[in-house]
Amino acid sequence: MSEKFSPTLRIGDLSDFIAPSQNCVVSLKKARFKNPDKPQVSTSSKQQTEPVKISLKDCLACSGCITSAETVMLEKQSLDEFLSNINEGKAVIVSLSPQSRASLAAHYDISPLQVFKKLTTFLKSLGVKAVFDTSCSRDIALIETCNEFITRYKQSQESDEERSKASLPMLSSACPGWICYAEKQLGSYILPYISSVKSPQQAIGATIKHHICQKLGLRPDEIYHVTVMPCYDKKLEAARDDFVFPLESHEVLCEDEGPRIAEVDSVLTSGEVLDLIQRQAPLDRILTNVDEEGHLYGVPGSSGGYAETVFTYAAKELFGRVIEGQLNFKTIRNSDFRELALEVEGKSVLKFALCYGFQNLQNIVRKVKMRKCDYHFVEVMACPSGCLNGGGQIKPKPGQSPKDLIKTLETIYMENVLVADPFKNPLVKSLYDEWLGQPGSEKAKRLMHTEYHPVVKSITSQLHNW
Repeated sequence: MSEKFSPTLRIGDLSDFIAPSQNCVVSLKKARFKNPDKPQVSTSSKQQTEPVKISLKDCLACSGCITSAETVMLEKQSLDEFLSNINEGKAVIVSLSPQSRASLAAHYDISPLQVFKKLTTFLKSLGVKAVFDTSCSRDIALIETCNEFITRYKQSQESDEERSKASLPMLSSACPGWICYAEKQLGSYILPYISSVKSPQQAIGATIKHHICQKLGLRPDEIYHVTVMPCYDKKLEAARDDFVFPLESHEVLCEDEGPRIAEVDSVLTSGEVLDLIQRQAPLDRILTNVDEEGHLYGVPGSSGGYAETVFTYAAKELFGRVIEGQLNFKTIRNSDFRELALEVEGKSVLKFALCYGFQNLQNIVRKVKMRKCDYHFVEVMACPSGCLNGGGQIKPKPGQSPKDLIKTLETIYMENVLVADPFKNPLVKSLYDEWLGQPGSEKAKRLMHTEYHPVVKSITSQLHNW
């Protein structure tokens, strides 16, 4: 394990849902091969004299393992690199997730708002320029998801039967562990069902690098953007080629494509910033869900509130039903698989589900493959109990069971948080007015949506897995 990576991650902390293959295909890509497209595979260990270096992007392209990729340490995804960019005078911006905020609050037995203030103070004392809140970008992601669902639902009501089948159920796309699994193991038959909306992490990355940088008087390449997340898979997500863009002001010379800018330069987990909380300072209001009275605001739902928000919005837009108060999801198989339906004139017109953990999501995948899935929308998360139970969260205290910690986190997550409609968020409204136009606009689709791709397995990897 790299010495430059944070010591919070240990091999024993990982709980892979699929065992790694016997060999990683990347280890076969040696510079000495005459034809890099057709490497001559050798089983001799003597020929490999130097350690193989694998980047996070390689791991997303590898078909041999999935969450085992979390053991690959890329130096730029570390605390050392984070501090190095501060020392070099880069404009470092940090975006904090509400799940990480809850994890730190539970550990220190303080409120999420205190965590926010203390973390902001300490980061700024180190030289960080701004600290933002991904609850704001989550509202953008939720609005875009609502818009996409309405479009798909209306398409499903058209006469073209084949087109109807390809539209629903719509599967959420905010969990990179789920996306990684879908691209590598499920391929093209499942990908059309997955929402194209970027996760809140990448949505805030696009907002900062394409819009907020102008407000700050900076170029995108002058900003080093770091997110604090509950999950190690978020490091893999940030490294995807889909989430980098060319610097517009760069003039392309010859065959040089010019510099490419990442929406998120680095990801730190909750555990990696555990020791950074000390004092308080004013919060940055540009991308932070805090009102004038100092209250946090957001949506319920510890994994982002996708099912809750889309269900409420669709019920009103499609059927004129205004739903107020907490939604009552019905537990089906276990607490990680719940469903909710809307009935109009005795007929079920909307059917949603929460699906957490790979045991449950594979049942959904199987039904989708057989075209027997009757859900319109499924919020999919790879981790049991959702994002609050992410691998990057702070571990239970001595004598505290994981189950008790999850209950504590679920309570703290919404502590002092005012429930607010994303469509009425003044910050998000201004971002649409100034920058994106309207939900589902061409600019919103270009910057807040993405594509997913089936990963073609190498013959070697397939043989190893077989």
